[in-house]
Amino acid sequence: MQLSPDALAPVERYKLLIGLVVPRPIAWVSSSSRDGRPNLAPYSFFAGVGSNPLTVVYCPANNSSGGDKDSLANSKPVAEGGTGVFAINGVPERHARAAAASAEDLAYGESEFDFAGVESAPCAKIACVRVADAPWTFECETLQVVRTNPGVPGGGNLVVARVVHVHVDDALLDAKLRIDADRLDAVGRMGGFSWVRTKDRFEQPPGRAALARPG
Repeated sequence: MQLSPDALAPVERYKLLIGLVVPRPIAWVSSSSRDGRPNLAPYSFFAGVGSNPLTVVYCPANNSSGGDKDSLANSKPVAEGGTGVFAINGVPERHARAAAASAEDLAYGESEFDFAGVESAPCAKIACVRVADAPWTFECETLQVVRTNPGVPGGGNLVVARVVHVHVDDALLDAKLRIDADRLDAVGRMGGFSWVRTKDRFEQPPGRAALARPG
């Protein structure tokens, strides 16, 4: 089948995007409004960008009226009306239900922390809250927001941010800062309502060595 995105309705494009770009890690984004009201929401369009400086991106789509979702309204730069900071919290399987619940479309200013029964804690370097018992948290300062279709429902936004502080559970790390994937117990998103665990893994060397690997 050959498909032209321009010939598809936005909902059809969305189905292709979330069904084919898998598995997706989850950025459980905590942020605060300019008057200090906390917000918490999961975003599965999330990735690392680079390590020098440590940089990440998460991608909240415009809401159904074409405006900013709460996370974007809070985390966009100060010059654009936001606070310029936010935190990304890791989602292990034990928090999967709460992370999904925090996607509820509450009125701006209502706390998803309270709604989903998630304990918050202050960040160390930024004026924001984080998930208290997340296995890891990146405290982030927003560098820029790239808008692919401003003001249009479903239009994409890339929030590019520098990580200024990292919280990691000591049990996840060895002396060389290598992560224990089993203890991390990360979950991710597939298409539709499907989630995925990450405990079924295999080793694969890069480059030429991959061709020499049996099987």
